[in-house]
Amino acid sequence: MELTKNLTQAKIIKSLVVVILGSIALTISAKIKIPFYPVPMTMQTFVVLFLGISLGYKMALATVGLYLLEGIAGLPVFSNSPEKGIGLVYFTGPTMGYLIGFLSACYLSSTVKISDNFFVILSKLIIATSTIYILGLIWLGTLVGWDKPIFALGAKPFLLAETFKIIILTLLTKQIIKIKKFI
Repeated sequence: MELTKNLTQAKIIKSLVVVILGSIALTISAKIKIPFYPVPMTMQTFVVLFLGISLGYKMALATVGLYLLEGIAGLPVFSNSPEKGIGLVYFTGPTMGYLIGFLSACYLSSTVKISDNFFVILSKLIIATSTIYILGLIWLGTLVGWDKPIFALGAKPFLLAETFKIIILTLLTKQIIKIKKFI
């Protein structure tokens, strides 16, 4: 009984450490950016997909959820914070839809299996990334107005970089999935 209790505690501690480290990785990836207006180009989508592939949906959702809660609570974890605001005010700005899309993307990327072939993995990662952009564009259009060129502002500048990130992850997926064994 004591051994079972210790194993459970060790697993909980290990899970918490992984979630916190994942949140830190997301924060660092948010700060690696190319400034665009109104949405900056960052490495976050790469890390979100990586978290889904490597951690599975439960741990990935917990990691992204923690990251979002940290930002909403006022920690400067988001891309343009603290320069352009912090907390709920920043969260509800132009990037909110993309940030919420991180949840769906990490979940969908967690469906990638080691037995999937290149094209299946590529398709799953494209769909996962698309949810980030769909939710992001919906929120951006709601916020800035649908009369603006929403696609040109919130998606078009990022498509080449996203394609590159997805291809890199697709090529590395089989090795990334092996990380799950250690977590």
